[in-house]
Amino acid sequence: MGFSQGYGDGRSSNLLEMQKDDMVISEPLSTREKILESALKLFSQKGYLGATTRQIANDAGIAEVTLFRHFPTKERLLGEVFQKYSFLPELRNILPKISNLDYREALFVLVKSFLNTLFLRKEMIKIIKSEMFRYPEHIIAFYQSFLDELYSTLAIYFTEKQQKGILKNFDPKLGGRALLGMVFSYFEIQEFIFNKDSGTEDYDRALNEFIEIFSRGTLK
Repeated sequence: MGFSQGYGDGRSSNLLEMQKDDMVISEPLSTREKILESALKLFSQKGYLGATTRQIANDAGIAEVTLFRHFPTKERLLGEVFQKYSFLPELRNILPKISNLDYREALFVLVKSFLNTLFLRKEMIKIIKSEMFRYPEHIIAFYQSFLDELYSTLAIYFTEKQQKGILKNFDPKLGGRALLGMVFSYFEIQEFIFNKDSGTEDYDRALNEFIEIFSRGTLK
C-alpha cells in the first residue's frame, strides 16, 4: 500500500524504503529466533491460549526443554514476541529518522508504518481480540503495560516538538494514543467488521484525513 497523493513525498517514501531494507534477514536464524518465529506463527493461528509450548518447539524443530532454556515461561515468550514483532521496535527505529522531517511528513511515516504493521499482524490481532476476554489477569496486565510503553515511546517525539515550540501544550501520551487509535479503529472496522478488502485509495484518503485532523489540533 502506498500513498498516491497527500503527505507521502519523496523523503518519506525513501524512509519507508529504508525500513524495508532494515527488515531483511540475511543470516541463518538462531535457535532463539526460530522459537520466536514459530511462536508468532502459532499464536497467530491458534491464539495464545490455544498454542502450546510443545507445538511451538516442534514447529521450531527443537525439544521443548530447549525452548524453556530460552524462555522460562509461556508468558515470557509472548512478551518477547510482542517486543520483536509489534509496532514498538519499528517505532523506536523510525523516531530518530523522522526527527528533522516536516511535522506532517513525520506523521505520515508514523501512521503508514503503523498500518503496515497492522496488516502484517492481522491474523494475530484478530485472534487476540477473540480470546482476550478469556485471558488471565496477569496477561491482561502485560498487554496493558505493552500498550503503555508504546504510547510513552511515541510521546517522546511529541514532547521534543513541544519543547521546540512547534506543538501546542497537550498530554503527549494521550496524543500518541489518539493518533494510533484513529488508524487502528479504521483498520479494525474495515477489516474485521465490514470485512472489506479496501483498496489503496481508501486507506490513502483515510490516512491523509487523519493526519490533517491531528496536525490541525496539535500544531501551534
